[in-house]
Amino acid sequence: MARILVAEDQADMAMGLRDNLQFEGFEVIEAADGDAALKKALADRPDLILLDVMMPKMEGLEVCRRVREAGFTIPIIMLTAKSQEIDVIKGFEVGADDYVTKPFSMRELLARIRAALRRSGVAPHLSRVVRIGQANVDLVTGKVERGKEVFRMGHFEIEILKMLLDKAEQPVERNHILAQIWGLDPYPTNRTVDNHIVSLRRKIEEDAKNPKHIITVHSIGYKFVP
Repeated sequence: MARILVAEDQADMAMGLRDNLQFEGFEVIEAADGDAALKKALADRPDLILLDVMMPKMEGLEVCRRVREAGFTIPIIMLTAKSQEIDVIKGFEVGADDYVTKPFSMRELLARIRAALRRSGVAPHLSRVVRIGQANVDLVTGKVERGKEVFRMGHFEIEILKMLLDKAEQPVERNHILAQIWGLDPYPTNRTVDNHIVSLRRKIEEDAKNPKHIITVHSIGYKFVP
């Protein structure tokens, strides 16, 4: 039985999430503020975290950043009432794997949770560090070192990058990425892939606006150029 940490300060929302997740067979741990969420994430080691962006004591983005800095690679799905793309990108930059914008359907959230849990294992033969331009990228921990800067990739960013690396120089369709990594229809949308690519470029490319390695293939998707 997978254990899910629900970090949500709104009591009615937290109760609804807990009841639905328990009905689906998940074990639920709860935290009503950011400090408690961080402590429970590090101490209880859940299999997945549902993390509200706006919480008292410590915002969800900061909780996510600290969980990643502690070396934890468990899937983190952000829950946010903000629909602006910049907030989504900030989440990916600190290591979030996915996001769901409130109000959301429980069906969609459950699909994303199951997809994240399905993909949370990392094959032993991929425990290596690759050099991409000026960046050293650890495909297991998600750590990216570029010059003096250190970044953390989220789980789905790692999976996208591995797919692009495996098919170096070949265009990879957006729909193929969606099907192979999320296995969902119709969620997530193509913009989810694009947002992850934007975040990957900011961590790996020297100039994210003029990428040399993660290239857009017009009307198709993306490709990796060594």
